[in-house]
Amino acid sequence: MSELRRFRTTVAVDQQGRTRVPIPFDPDESWGAKPRHPVKGTVAGRAMRGVVEKQAGGPVIALGPAWCAVALRDGAEVEVVLEPEGPQRSDLAPDIAAALDAAPDAAAFFDSLAQVYRKAWLRWIDSTKRHPQQRPIRIAEMVRLLQQGHKTRP
Repeated sequence: MSELRRFRTTVAVDQQGRTRVPIPFDPDESWGAKPRHPVKGTVAGRAMRGVVEKQAGGPVIALGPAWCAVALRDGAEVEVVLEPEGPQRSDLAPDIAAALDAAPDAAAFFDSLAQVYRKAWLRWIDSTKRHPQQRPIRIAEMVRLLQQGHKTRP
């Protein structure tokens, strides 16, 4: 499973100025099955962050008109470089990964979160270094809250 994907594609620009970037591969096959795929990278050499959307014609990234200073024209062929954004499941400590593997619903919700939320959960767990007995308690609490659909601790 390669993280970084590089490809050329033809973009479509709608009347509101949104640029649709077709993705010529299945992100679930490349990066693991997830409800959402937050990504970062470049489109036509311009930095971007976005979410791969599953649509009838295949996966796309929709970029708003303000995403870069230079607008792309409809039908332009562009170079795209994408990779998953933020900590991925393969980057997690073994105890956290095991807890998420044991709770697929919590894991799926964790995977769908933007990187800011994933990083916040991991920082909260890692802040137990001076009190290591708290780490498994916090991991269990994270899993419970994720199962309830909480992006952050209440």
